[in-house]
Amino acid sequence: MNNKGGVIALLIAFSTISAYFLLRTWKINDIRKDAEAFATDKSGKINYTKKQEYLDSLWKQPVFLGTTTEDLTKQELGLGLDLQGGMSVILEVSPAEIVRSLASGSRDPKVATAIENAQKRAQTTSTNFVELFADEYKKLAPDTKLAKVFSNSSNRGTLSLESSDSQVINYIKKEVDGAFDRAFRIIQTRVDKFGVSNPNLQRLSNTNRIQVELPGVDNPDRVRKLLSGSAKLEFCEVYSMQELTPAFDALSGILLQMDIEAKAKQETASKTAPATAAAAKDTTKSSLTAQLAGNSKKDSTKKDSAAIAQRQNNIFSNLFIGTGFGVAVRTKDVSRVKEIMDRSDVRSLFPADASMVFNIKPRANGTNVNEEIVDIYFVKNLGKAPLEGDVVTNATQDYEEGKPAVEMQMNAEGARKWKALTGANIGRSIAIILDGYVYSAPNVNGEIPGGRSSISGSFTVEEAQDLASVLKAGKLPAPTNIISEDIVGATVGSEAASAGIISSIIGLIIVLGFVLIYYNKAGLIADIALLVNLFLLLGVMASFGATLTLPGIAGMVLSVGVSVDANVLIYERIKEELALGKTFKDAVRDGFKNAMSSIIDSNVTTIITGAVLFAFGTGLILGFATTLLIGIFTSLFSAIFVSRLFFEHYIAKGKSISFVTKWSEKLFKDSQFDFVSKRKLYYTISSAIIIAGIISIFIKGFGLGVDFKGGRTYVAKFSKNVDTDPIKEALQNNAFEGQYTEVKTFGGFDQVKITTPYKIDNTNTDVEKQIQSTVNKVIASIDGNSGKVVSSSKVGPTIANDAIWGAIKAVLLSIALVFAYIYIRFRRLAFGYGALVALFHDVLIILGIFSILNGFLPFSLDVDQAFVGAVLTIMGYSMNDTVVVFDRVREYLTEKRGIKEDIPTVINNALNSTLSRTAVTGFSTLLVLLVLLIFGGETIRGFVFAMFIGVIVGTYSSLFVATPIVVDGMQRDLKKEEEKFAAAVPVATEPKKGKKA
Repeated sequence: MNNKGGVIALLIAFSTISAYFLLRTWKINDIRKDAEAFATDKSGKINYTKKQEYLDSLWKQPVFLGTTTEDLTKQELGLGLDLQGGMSVILEVSPAEIVRSLASGSRDPKVATAIENAQKRAQTTSTNFVELFADEYKKLAPDTKLAKVFSNSSNRGTLSLESSDSQVINYIKKEVDGAFDRAFRIIQTRVDKFGVSNPNLQRLSNTNRIQVELPGVDNPDRVRKLLSGSAKLEFCEVYSMQELTPAFDALSGILLQMDIEAKAKQETASKTAPATAAAAKDTTKSSLTAQLAGNSKKDSTKKDSAAIAQRQNNIFSNLFIGTGFGVAVRTKDVSRVKEIMDRSDVRSLFPADASMVFNIKPRANGTNVNEEIVDIYFVKNLGKAPLEGDVVTNATQDYEEGKPAVEMQMNAEGARKWKALTGANIGRSIAIILDGYVYSAPNVNGEIPGGRSSISGSFTVEEAQDLASVLKAGKLPAPTNIISEDIVGATVGSEAASAGIISSIIGLIIVLGFVLIYYNKAGLIADIALLVNLFLLLGVMASFGATLTLPGIAGMVLSVGVSVDANVLIYERIKEELALGKTFKDAVRDGFKNAMSSIIDSNVTTIITGAVLFAFGTGLILGFATTLLIGIFTSLFSAIFVSRLFFEHYIAKGKSISFVTKWSEKLFKDSQFDFVSKRKLYYTISSAIIIAGIISIFIKGFGLGVDFKGGRTYVAKFSKNVDTDPIKEALQNNAFEGQYTEVKTFGGFDQVKITTPYKIDNTNTDVEKQIQSTVNKVIASIDGNSGKVVSSSKVGPTIANDAIWGAIKAVLLSIALVFAYIYIRFRRLAFGYGALVALFHDVLIILGIFSILNGFLPFSLDVDQAFVGAVLTIMGYSMNDTVVVFDRVREYLTEKRGIKEDIPTVINNALNSTLSRTAVTGFSTLLVLLVLLIFGGETIRGFVFAMFIGVIVGTYSSLFVATPIVVDGMQRDLKKEEEKFAAAVPVATEPKKGKKA
């Protein structure tokens, strides 16, 4: 090992980085525990406002090696919703509403009809909505140009009556994309201000959809209203500080009184302590609070007044910061200031129409660079502003005197109101407010007629672009509709976390034990490499700020199987080299070298399927893919480099290591199984299973998950075991207006999963609350057995359709990529066909088994996105296994070239030589999956079952399907080559006999 020093340095660096980020995760969780303890009263009730105040006070403070609490939250290994409870929603910006608004100047009734038709088609196709609308409108009005509908004064610089339909379509698409970008910014701001730890917000590629995950939220109704409400843009007058001086003077007095009362409570509580009691008797050393309360009789009135004034000033300045034009507060004090300003005695000090509004962005405190402050504005008539954003027709980032500025244009009504508003506020500020936060408060230099304004200031280009986007947010009604949501109760999440952790630990211990028993002392090295792999995996995930989900835990455990596989490949090669009589040093060197090709090929195929999962997956499946991909790289590093370091250590000391135990020594040794000769029997068995599955699919179908068929799902837990029929009947009759309802036991006989398509097209947030409330009332007491909804989910028909097409694309893309890779690496179509047939074989058998067994097993076998994730993972595992066999076949064919052995014999020998690796890797993976299946919890039981069956089927297909097909393919190719060769070479003939001369 020539680069031993470099590997050691790399291992130390990776380990240090992993430890650092894992410690950061531990620290932020410790801070959250402290915040919860601080906010918990004697009865155990948590005051979430106090908890947030505690966290805010440390938000910008260095708490770990110079890192602030804010930075710690950005790079930590967080828990997903399924492990801690919370809410996940997918929002869609309605393109139909944007198209309707852009065409609002047209009186053509065909526009509304075309929009309705396009909406119906959008439920069954992934085609862009704007193109669907244009197509539908052309059907209704073939002779009318789109420019006639969409060209108006507000887009005069972009469109005209002469614009082509393609130009109009591109314009509408750009407006829809712009509305989506603005909606994303607005949702992002709302989520940031919601006060949730580790929120996750992402754009779903190639769609107008936003996924939002809010761990730990316990008020879904509030979340629905917060996320789906339309953005409200307002232009409000701002009170000057001179107008508010009396109110702030009075506020400082209230703050002083609050401080006095707090100190008095502290002193009262401490009177039981002897030292405190003695100090209380010393009137010459009494506190300022005691003096103000009248406990001191000797101080002069002047001294008291001066002390009070000074104390009052100190308390006020500790909370509010003067900025020259107004006041600001430190970011850590925002929650406290909100709480104080909500007091009725404080509210009465300020004008009745005044509302306190914070600036959207904090800024650095000029007197303390390590501190951030937020400006406060007191605006008039918030919620009833004299001017709102619907009058803005356009806004763009521009330049004024070489500096970034914003140009804003209003319609006629807006121009009239804007002229009156600016004329009445010359020399004062007007705040531009979106969703209750000030984005800018420009000073009015003069009355602005005509509706065209220039907003200048000390903007950066980015800030000017942001402000232009904010102003355009009021231009188009782009409501965000919730088309999918998942709610996981905190109890359900904690149970899932416990199940996942316990099952993972048990599975890990079993695998470590098996490897140790099978490989003796070499197994100990493999176990150390496995533990290093897990440590690095967790550290890398933490450094990326990844979220750990229950499928992610499954992916982590599966990466242990990948790591085992790499070690097994290396160990089996070393054993072969030792059997040839090589020294331990040479055997280790050649074993690592010869195993590298199989390791790389097998893992690339897994990476391909993992990458497809990462590209197409969302939510839990995305978490699984992330963990799996990271795990592949960390496991390869551990198996190839960390293990090698240990071997080099023993080689340097002149020692060797045993790779076998007494019971494993003779396993698979000199095995002579004939895999190839009975291949037609295996083809028949596989065909029979596939045909049975296809018949079941056509007759019985699948149990489709809600994300593939759309609908609402509720998981309800009862106090005792239940019968599903009375629940189904009660819900259909009393909750879902007779609509079909599916009720299945779920994770135990005291828990059921309820699925219904009832009112699935209704996106009104109040409907969600009403339906769940009705469900809870119906199941509150069925046959004297009380039930309650513990989690729920909703998927609209559009996203269900997209999920189906996305799943089909993911599977087909994965198959195509794997086929391409196999062909490139092995340069024979026979290998590609073998891999292709094996993949289809595995997928069809798993689909058939899920159809046949659906309803017979005590857990859900619904086909959903998690199932698709399992199928893709199985494809990766199957290809991993198949490629290892193919690699050995290629090696044997190369070695035997020139030796007269037929192809079936060569391939049989190759299969037998890899049999030990196939068995050990498959058995190790099955052990882990079996533990997950038993202890992993109901949430992933169907997912794990698919993988468990898939490992068995994948191992079978690599031995009895893929490789035999290679035999048939190569024999056909060989026969064609022989025929071609025979046709090209002329046959020699004897000369005719003639008479001698």
